[in-house]
Amino acid sequence: MSFITGSSQNTWHPAMTANTTIARYWLNWRFFLCTIWVLMSITIASILIWKNENFHKAERDNGENKQETEADLLDDETWRPCLKGIHPAWLLVFRVFAFFVLLALLIVFALVDGGSIFYYYTQWTFTLVTIYFGLGSFLSMRGCYLYHKRVSGDKVDNVEVDSEQGNCATPTSAPGESSNTSIEKRSSNSNEQVDRRQPAGKWAFFFQIVFQMNAGAVMLTDCVFWFVIVPFFAIKDYHLTALVISMHSMNAILLLGDTALNCMRFPWFRIAYFYIWTITYLLFQWLVHACVRLWWPYPFLDLSSPYAPLWYFSVGVMHIPCYGIFAFIIKLKHTLFSRWFPDSYQCPR
Repeated sequence: MSFITGSSQNTWHPAMTANTTIARYWLNWRFFLCTIWVLMSITIASILIWKNENFHKAERDNGENKQETEADLLDDETWRPCLKGIHPAWLLVFRVFAFFVLLALLIVFALVDGGSIFYYYTQWTFTLVTIYFGLGSFLSMRGCYLYHKRVSGDKVDNVEVDSEQGNCATPTSAPGESSNTSIEKRSSNSNEQVDRRQPAGKWAFFFQIVFQMNAGAVMLTDCVFWFVIVPFFAIKDYHLTALVISMHSMNAILLLGDTALNCMRFPWFRIAYFYIWTITYLLFQWLVHACVRLWWPYPFLDLSSPYAPLWYFSVGVMHIPCYGIFAFIIKLKHTLFSRWFPDSYQCPR
């Protein structure tokens, strides 16, 4: 059992440094300065979302007058693989596999350590990644159904269209109709069928936001764990377990695998949702500690330290390179795949 639980459960718990339930703990310059950092982050994130997202704009422009922006998401981008030669079912299989692997790890971790695991940012993020693959599996199932209908040959005005290949069967001309008129109608119907990609709905839009929150949060948790916490454990002679290692590696491995296969966009402004995710966790910790005297899950969150404002500011700044690492990975994917598969790569850039 030590292979799973490690040397001691209490090793995870830092010592309590101060009583967090008294007013003196909160009414000081340290908390005031940290609150300023949080409010600034929320304000900037809200401005980024308001200025760049399209859900607040009136739907008065449609058809040819509506221009696609970097933030726009088409419905099939949530389930379509990045290469034309890959069937959407492969992405579905990967997402279902990833969902059950992550769900099993989450259940085992909860059985071993109890509900207290959700006191940590890592488990919050791990749960969000699991939700991502669960929702992604549902969207991929729907996408495979739509893909099957598409390739099996939808009929529009007696014209069979394969929207993936762009091939059309020649229709029979009506009596008195010239061959040119028939060709023009066939071309018009074909274009209508091929170009009828629909904008994303609410669930697809939510799915994209979760993807981009996960991208930054996974990089943040894994980088902090492997480059900060693990060296600290080595000094304290704490032995990492297979479960802990899996918790801090499988999330990144599976998310990167999905990123290599999917067709999702990755605009920079959605780092705002990553900040909101972290701030939500922080506010949860503040609320809990204001009501209950408890140890902090991460020492740098402790407001009794005179360096607390510096730690809070540093963690906030760390969000930018963590999100940037994932943005660089996607940029590298675009560059390499478009070079290796110029005729098959279909991701929006």
